[in-house]
Amino acid sequence: MDICTGLDDKAWDAALREVPGAHVLQTAEWAAFKAGHGWEPHRFLFCEGGQVRAAASVLVRRVRGFPWGVGYVPKGPCLDRWDDESLWAEVLACLEAVVRREGLIFLKIDPDVEVAPGAPGEDVTSLLVRRGWVPSREQVQFRNTVVLDLSPEPEVLLAQMHPKTRYNIRLAMRRGVQVQEGGTADLEAFYRLYHQTSQRDGFLIRPFAYYQDLWSRFLASGIAHLLLAYHEGDLLAGVLLFRFGGRAWYMYGASASRKRELMPNHLLQWEAVVRMRAAGVREYDFWGAPERLEESDPLWGVYRFKAGFGGRFVERIGAYDFPGGRGRYVLYTRLMPKVLDLMRARHRLGEGGGPG
Repeated sequence: MDICTGLDDKAWDAALREVPGAHVLQTAEWAAFKAGHGWEPHRFLFCEGGQVRAAASVLVRRVRGFPWGVGYVPKGPCLDRWDDESLWAEVLACLEAVVRREGLIFLKIDPDVEVAPGAPGEDVTSLLVRRGWVPSREQVQFRNTVVLDLSPEPEVLLAQMHPKTRYNIRLAMRRGVQVQEGGTADLEAFYRLYHQTSQRDGFLIRPFAYYQDLWSRFLASGIAHLLLAYHEGDLLAGVLLFRFGGRAWYMYGASASRKRELMPNHLLQWEAVVRMRAAGVREYDFWGAPERLEESDPLWGVYRFKAGFGGRFVERIGAYDFPGGRGRYVLYTRLMPKVLDLMRARHRLGEGGGPG
């Protein structure tokens, strides 16, 4: 197995597209964005016989005041076959060497490996545990999601939806809601809606400058797509999608508190599905679902909305950490959740945002 580390951005993304199921957070564009916010990118491409077998974009951040750092492989690594234990073991050995070489407290991974009958999840987690990886106490990304197969024709997709979802889409159309594609000039207005949504629904967001950097960069690259819903010139809702390698992700959504009875969010998602399918996307990821399919879960209402579009609930293995040292790892992972809880409490008291 050959491991390449010196690819430029264009070559990396081209190689990443060869790996089935490659995630947008493993792209060179995402690494470049995070590099502007304190992270050091490291890339590893695994090739065999001229074929790309796996890829891992590793982000490293130094802990201020200490000689250590933390590492993260966002929604990766990506493998062409999760049932190939020898390949998986070689990728893990490479990542474990990064932990030692960079002096990391831990390295976190959260690959898109499904847990279901016939899926590779159980075998993958078994190998991880045998090699000293531990289930993470903190999930950076959502562990579970709802995925919609876009291979059927649009009329079939519409027919497969929950009747209430289909009704709401048509209601929005009848009442004059219109969806338009937005650009960088619309980002500030979209952020205002996003901030309003965060206040209403109680989740943390970052300052506008952070999202402006992210969203404008990805819009310029063609990876991001901003869709905005208007009614009589009034901006009611928006979604920002990421698209890469045959997959699309509903990454950011925002809506006003007014005119919610017009169902703009339903029409936005339908337009997103139709437009992504026309762009060649095979799989639409609604990005986020409950840890448990129970009504008591905080994401139950969000899940019902997403599932109404006919998608499939997908449970994944979640995040795993490889500790660089047991003592440092235990101290760090026990301290950081308390810091995050404090930040969330401050947010609920209206004292501002903080990292999301």
